Amino acid sequence: MPQSLRVYQSMWAMERRRPDGQEWTLEQKLAMIRDAGFDGAGIRFIDRDYVREVTGFLRAHGMTWQAQCYPKTADDLKPVLDLVAEFGADHVNLQPDVRPHRLEECIPLIEGWRRLAREAGVAVHIETHRDRMTTDLFFTLRLLDCFPDLRLTADISHYVVGREFALPIAPEAHAMMHRIMDHAWGIHGRVASREQIQIQLNFPHLQHWVELAYGWWEYGMRSWRARAPGDAVLTFLTELGPPEYAITGADGYELSDRWAEAVQMKDAVRAMWARIAAQA
Repeated sequence: MPQSLRVYQSMWAMERRRPDGQEWTLEQKLAMIRDAGFDGAGIRFIDRDYVREVTGFLRAHGMTWQAQCYPKTADDLKPVLDLVAEFGADHVNLQPDVRPHRLEECIPLIEGWRRLAREAGVAVHIETHRDRMTTDLFFTLRLLDCFPDLRLTADISHYVVGREFALPIAPEAHAMMHRIMDHAWGIHGRVASREQIQIQLNFPHLQHWVELAYGWWEYGMRSWRARAPGDAVLTFLTELGPPEYAITGADGYELSDRWAEAVQMKDAVRAMWARIAAQA
């Protein structure tokens, strides 16, 4: 079986948060993800009943999923792994919900999470994310010095905003972002500018940021293909978040169709993967 790509949609990103209060039901959300041709979904593995219902639908339709979690301690991962043992997941996406000032504070947590993951036989990826252990690009690069084999979920939108990168991107900034992508075993899809965490994909004046993000994702895919086993699966999660991630007008409504953009991103990422695979 050759290397493959799975494109997931974030369940969090299916929240609308409109001023009129209108939300899709869970059944509608899952049917939309299925009918749009996603391979599965990213699911918060916190509430057992919710996990059972969502994974039950996905499994019944031949789809897969990743488990999202937000541990503050090493032991906080245990109930998540228990749910994975019961319901399955292709991997656990871990947002380390701690804000250490020193690298030394991170070591026992990462070692604890990796030990539990090994014992459970479950892949765990550490997500790059603001207001988490990995909030700062420089600090995360120091983590990689300490753990050269650390597997990341690369959500690089946070570093575009966090470091407030100016255009054109400096060679040293590209090098740092490439190093993050060289440790990526999963990618989260969102396009940021230096001032905004989530911008619209089709606004003409924002295309230089879209091209930058897509370029880094393509680099990450090529990097992953060069180091992953021949039958490995790369996951890409479209994660265009609801307000206040999504930009709204004075009336509180979003300035673009976020669901349509998620489907557009899915198709673009699949085309990117196909182009890379054809060149191999």
